[in-house]
Amino acid sequence: MKQVMKFFPVVIMGIIVFTGCKKTATIPQEEISQSTLAKIYEHGFGTSDVQKVEEGYLVEGDIVLTEEFLGQKPAGNFLRIANNEQYRTTLLVTGLPRTIKIALDSKLSAKTGYKQALQVVADRYNAQRLSLTFSVVSSGADITFVDGHGQFLASAGFPSSSGAPYGTVKVNSQTIGTGNNQIFYDFLGSILAHEAGHCIGFRHTDFMDRSYSCGGAYANEGESNIGAIQIAGTPSGPDKDSWMLSCVSRNQSRPFNSNDVIALKTLYP
Repeated sequence: MKQVMKFFPVVIMGIIVFTGCKKTATIPQEEISQSTLAKIYEHGFGTSDVQKVEEGYLVEGDIVLTEEFLGQKPAGNFLRIANNEQYRTTLLVTGLPRTIKIALDSKLSAKTGYKQALQVVADRYNAQRLSLTFSVVSSGADITFVDGHGQFLASAGFPSSSGAPYGTVKVNSQTIGTGNNQIFYDFLGSILAHEAGHCIGFRHTDFMDRSYSCGGAYANEGESNIGAIQIAGTPSGPDKDSWMLSCVSRNQSRPFNSNDVIALKTLYP
């Protein structure tokens, strides 16, 4: 997600890479090659404010695109320019049915409310009876939520070409804080569930205009029709409650709405 500090919206971003408490140095956009920017655009992502990070390139304020992802040929045969609908990437988790093991690193595990929030993630996904089952573990996870700090609240990436979920979610606990009540558990759980959504192949519902959930000026994450596939059965109009909107306000809970459920069950029946 991305941050809009005025309302403390959580801009839930795709893949951003920082390690622990150490900030990863970024490279100004003008130093990123035009060929790389072209690849980013061809995959359907915005090319403004692109940052070079440890695992690849940070785009749209919260999504990290790896070199592997950019090296894939975009599948453009049934893609369309986004409106406010549920969208997925060209890569999804395969080998279904499949259990996705999720865990906190030691730093997050020690923070008040984070274990409960991670269980919220598993409970929300598992309540849909998908071909993906989420299991909270202490080690050997497929997706590990790790402590990380930078200009984001949380960030993650997209599945690999081999069909594995993206393995690391960065969580800015310093900004999010801690809590010991259900309001906080549901708020943080909404952030973590959003990032897990990226890890299994979902894009932002409002990527055509992030101001829809974040406020401020119109902000399109990429007008290309490559890399954002509308999920059949989801609406073409705005969807103010989707769990994959770019931003969420402080203490807001955003469980799956009816359109999210359609999207989830379409991809992972």
